[in-house]
Amino acid sequence: MASSKMNLFSTRELPQLIEGFISQLKRGQLVGSKVIAKSTTKLLGEIVSKSPWEDIPTLSGLLKAVGKRLLKARPQELIIFNVLCRVLQIVNEDYSSAEGSGSKKKGSAASGSSGGGGGGGAKKGSETPAMGLGQPQATGTGGMSRNLGEQVAQTIDRAALNAFHLKSLLTKEIKDYIDELDNTEEEIAENAREHIHSNEIILTCGRSVTVELFLKHAASKAKIHVIVAECAPAYDGHEQAKALASANIDVVVVPDAA
Repeated sequence: MASSKMNLFSTRELPQLIEGFISQLKRGQLVGSKVIAKSTTKLLGEIVSKSPWEDIPTLSGLLKAVGKRLLKARPQELIIFNVLCRVLQIVNEDYSSAEGSGSKKKGSAASGSSGGGGGGGAKKGSETPAMGLGQPQATGTGGMSRNLGEQVAQTIDRAALNAFHLKSLLTKEIKDYIDELDNTEEEIAENAREHIHSNEIILTCGRSVTVELFLKHAASKAKIHVIVAECAPAYDGHEQAKALASANIDVVVVPDAA
């Protein structure tokens, strides 16, 4: 299944980017939720902008296939799954919005053409069912042909929307999402005082810059006590404890089994 999706890549550039990213994940060269989130989003953005997809189901299937490979390479990084879901949401929302806008334009154009015919349209009987009204069979056939032509035109318009306008729209939306990720840690930290109060005991696990900034922000206005699980086998809980202690936060490191 995944291999068939990969055949959509017209050059070796994207497969090489994907394999390189998976290799970095497996070797632990990407550290921290923010770094992994931004790197994952950029990779998915490259797939959206450079792969020759022609419809949304194909694009969604391609993103899911790549996402599964990334999750398999680093299953403990839940941020990869979150980013994949967010990008798929962007794809679905932008497509629905663009398609809805296109449908409104077609509806207004159809309304204008039916009203512009005046009495001539009524004489031909094109807008009235032929059965039981004594109209020639040719008139009904002409209406069917015209409806079929409109359906074909709508299908062509939708394909053109996917191929051109939607790709540039999605690329812009994904870039905006990357900009959001740059400010995520600060925005989360600003809410710390609403959730943490003086003399509370907080339990956390391992190393997280987001959690570090959150707790430091809370400790700037309240006395808190933090317990950090060391998070074997990386034991990066010790790094988290040092970072918190540097801000004069009362912190204790405990084994995972404690």
